[in-house]
Amino acid sequence: MNDIRINKQRLWDSLMEMGEIGGTEKGGCCRLALTDLDKQGRDLFVKWCEEAGCSITVDKMGNIFARRPGKDNSLPPVAMGSHLDTQPTGGKFDGVYGVLAGLEIFRTLNEQGIETQTPLETVVWTNEEGSRFPPAMVSSGVFAGVFDLEYGLSRADLDGKTMGDELRRIGYYGEAEVGDREFKAFFEAHIEQGPILEDEHKQIGVVTDAQGQRWYEITLTGQESHAGPTPMPSRRDALVGAARIVELVNRIGMENQPNACATVGLMQVFPNSRNVIPGQVFFTVDFRHPDAKVLERMDQALREGAAGIVEEAKLEMAFEQIWYSPPVPFAEQCVSSVRKAAEDLGLSHREMVSGAGHDACYIARVAPTSMVFVPCEKGISHNELERADADDLAAGCNVLLKAVLEHANG
Repeated sequence: MNDIRINKQRLWDSLMEMGEIGGTEKGGCCRLALTDLDKQGRDLFVKWCEEAGCSITVDKMGNIFARRPGKDNSLPPVAMGSHLDTQPTGGKFDGVYGVLAGLEIFRTLNEQGIETQTPLETVVWTNEEGSRFPPAMVSSGVFAGVFDLEYGLSRADLDGKTMGDELRRIGYYGEAEVGDREFKAFFEAHIEQGPILEDEHKQIGVVTDAQGQRWYEITLTGQESHAGPTPMPSRRDALVGAARIVELVNRIGMENQPNACATVGLMQVFPNSRNVIPGQVFFTVDFRHPDAKVLERMDQALREGAAGIVEEAKLEMAFEQIWYSPPVPFAEQCVSSVRKAAEDLGLSHREMVSGAGHDACYIARVAPTSMVFVPCEKGISHNELERADADDLAAGCNVLLKAVLEHANG
């Protein structure tokens, strides 16, 4: 069993076939959560898993659990997984790699006639990205008890469509209660989404922790007025106030180096007319840091700085923190399994902190958890130019396989 390896070409072919669903002209993928394209991706995954002899369970948040039976099915499963939804201009590997790596492990074990002591599961978590239905990782959050079911189902997109309605529309509002299952351990394989592994010529990232995150939504309200006759001193320009807060966000990120990240990624200007002074601006802020105290300091700096800006600009402000995910230390027994697997396979590796949020961050609250990172080209992700090497993807999947088998048979 120590010599078992996954089928590199089959894993790659599965990734490319899934990537055709929502494929873009630039070679990326747009498969937003709970769209018709997401349904197609889910249907294909379920079909592949059933062909591999798995049973399928779907819960009320649309999370999919594909189970491969073990010798003792009364035991909790060792689980793997990630997500199938993408960013609007996403790539073919973010999330989907962790899902299809689990499927490839099922296929490999079937070929080798290997039966594990515990069952194994591969999980598709709904709406990890949060790009259509904020916040991110909402369904794994409901599973872990961070959010309640009503909150999760009521999350709405910019058109007012809720997750609950869209789950029912595409046929993935399941019968199983959310969180009503136990994992012996959970592992998530993922591309790094940063440049560290590539820059250091390492093939495997042994993920020990994940950064904390705070997400905000801010609305500034001023006064719409004609761009010509309105004198500059008397204007209440909401966009000018927003621009100053954007600069503040960037400054806060720079002042809390190393490790701090600060981003304004979405902005809506009203009425968005070239000859009207903007009367209202809605925008988001994303803060990240692996130290909860530093993240709290960043939060305070944003609140105090934004309040001063809107007072000076004579604007009104609605300020809401819509999501907080604290820094996550992963379970040492799972981290050590990933580290040992990389060593046994003779793969170059390093320990690292995840700069992005992942479903594993919430699952770590209810089960021993860790992650396996592999390099992505130039560290580019959340972008149609996202690329990963087939050898690296196979290496990560083999590490995942060995770590999972250790826990499933230990």
